[in-house]
Amino acid sequence: MDSLSAKIRQKAAELGIDKVGFARAEALERSGEKFFTWLGRGYQGQMAWLEREPKKRSDPRRVFSEAKTVISVALNYYTPGRHERDHNKGKISRYAWGDDYHDVLKEKLRTLLDWIVNEHPEASGKICVDTAPVMEKAWAMRSGIGWIGKNSNVLTKENGSWIFLGEILLNLELDYDEPATDHCGTCTACIDACPTDAIVEPFVVDSNKCISYATIELRTDELPDEVSSKLEGWLYGCDICQDVCPWNRFEKPTDEVRFAPRLAETSLDLDVVESLTPESYAERFRKSPMKRTKLAGLKRNANALKKWIGES
Repeated sequence: MDSLSAKIRQKAAELGIDKVGFARAEALERSGEKFFTWLGRGYQGQMAWLEREPKKRSDPRRVFSEAKTVISVALNYYTPGRHERDHNKGKISRYAWGDDYHDVLKEKLRTLLDWIVNEHPEASGKICVDTAPVMEKAWAMRSGIGWIGKNSNVLTKENGSWIFLGEILLNLELDYDEPATDHCGTCTACIDACPTDAIVEPFVVDSNKCISYATIELRTDELPDEVSSKLEGWLYGCDICQDVCPWNRFEKPTDEVRFAPRLAETSLDLDVVESLTPESYAERFRKSPMKRTKLAGLKRNANALKKWIGES
């Protein structure tokens, strides 16, 4: 008879989840130490929530006391398409072209967990997608999903880095996978391509220098000069370190239609952004990842990008 682990993999595939891995729920001491060092250097910028209960992040049993297994999953979001070449448009990071992945992936994981409980009534678990204090990338590596690249993204042989991560903390033991091994080798393409030198050393990103962080998470009236002077056309997020990664030559179109570009747009007209009202903004970006930056942040980005275009 098939093991529960095998059945979970099969059910996950039926739900459109691309990769699944299992790891024993335990403290990630080495990853925790690296995280504390990263915080100590101030590389989290204004993302203060990362500083809360840091020890909780390195041990899933502090998040769900009954946890015996971390089920890690990867969902391919690669949608074919390129950014429009228009001097008055700002590029959108590929992950934000469609619907908010938190909603899409949580829905799939909820269905998967409900199925597990139906198969084994003694089962219980907790779903984590980005917002929970769980070290998702470290667990993806521990469970064999992929390795952490020099740009700090998780890379897979099947889909490159165009993946969303999520977890189920489960109170049952499963058949555990071997951790993924590094396959970046001597490649430094991502480090060399970053216009702001945000990858300060292999595997370490200083958020304060990162275009994605600045255009999405930073809550200031103006973008820092070291970012605004090197926007390279980005309005929301940045994909440069992914676009140049050799492993992304294995990209495959996702089967998830909700990740397709809204209104067939991969870039936004900067004049349209500046004309948005709170009402039109709320309507345009309902259930979109782009609501993260809020209207003031998006307009700030558009103003900075117009200035960059004028000076380029």
